Amino acid sequence: MTTTAATAALIGGTPRSPGASRRVDLAITAFAPIAWGTTYVVTTELLPEGRPMLTAVLRALPAGVLLAAVTRCRPTGSWWWRSAVLGVLNIGAFFALLFVAAYRLPGGVAATLGSIQPLVAAGLAAVLLNERLRSSNVVAGLFGVLGVALLVLRSDAALDPVGVLAGLTGAVSMATGVVLTKRWGRPVPLAAFTSWQLIAGGLLLVPVALLTEGPPPPLSAANYLGYAWLALGGTAVAYLVWFRGVARLAVAEASLLGLASPAVATLAGFAVVGQRLTPSQVAGAAVVLGAIWLGQRPAHHEPPAESPALADCGS
Repeated sequence: MTTTAATAALIGGTPRSPGASRRVDLAITAFAPIAWGTTYVVTTELLPEGRPMLTAVLRALPAGVLLAAVTRCRPTGSWWWRSAVLGVLNIGAFFALLFVAAYRLPGGVAATLGSIQPLVAAGLAAVLLNERLRSSNVVAGLFGVLGVALLVLRSDAALDPVGVLAGLTGAVSMATGVVLTKRWGRPVPLAAFTSWQLIAGGLLLVPVALLTEGPPPPLSAANYLGYAWLALGGTAVAYLVWFRGVARLAVAEASLLGLASPAVATLAGFAVVGQRLTPSQVAGAAVVLGAIWLGQRPAHHEPPAESPALADCGS
């Protein structure tokens, strides 16, 4: 029985068609960048100022420990170093570089640099996974960069070389992590696989946070609420559905969904903080949505992904 059929049987319905199953996969995966898009407003409204590395640690490590406590599954063999590599690329290095770029550059510049990630991921997938580099994905990626620039870039934005390098390296880090996640697959259930990466990335960030920011400050109730959302909804659940989507969708498709994050961040600033939307931002949001739609048009015709055979998880 295929994964789709088995799932349908469990919920008492009929198996979905491949097209319907793919649309469900896209919708579920889109939760991740939508959740990530709330990070800016949560950070500015609920978290202590000037503690980006502490925020990165408290996003990754508690979420990973929680999932590990539930799954009680440790890596074995080559998966010790593979999970460490993926944790660094997808979590540790990516979070650190993201915050370096955000602190050294205007937010619009940092977000625009990060929006090249779908193009980098599509190129790496063509080389490492033999995924076909479709012209529609390239065009969608280019329009995605344009849309994000319209959303967040300002004409007076200044460029800092270190910040630019950090932003570009962060995009390459996550793109590489996504492609290697797809290439290596996963040997255990999704929650255990996610916990390994979050713990590896979080442990990398702990000494960085202590060296650059010192011990954590006293936290308020609002701080705890903000960190709870970022760790649970914005990281644990978001990365669960993200890695699920990476396994089931083409790399270019999954990566293009990430363009929703700056759009959600802009809309959240409008809805929560009362920031004004300009005509260029509205146009940028429309271009981003168009890029995402263009990038999700199905090829003729790729078979739906099957779930990998998984090993039992012992404690």
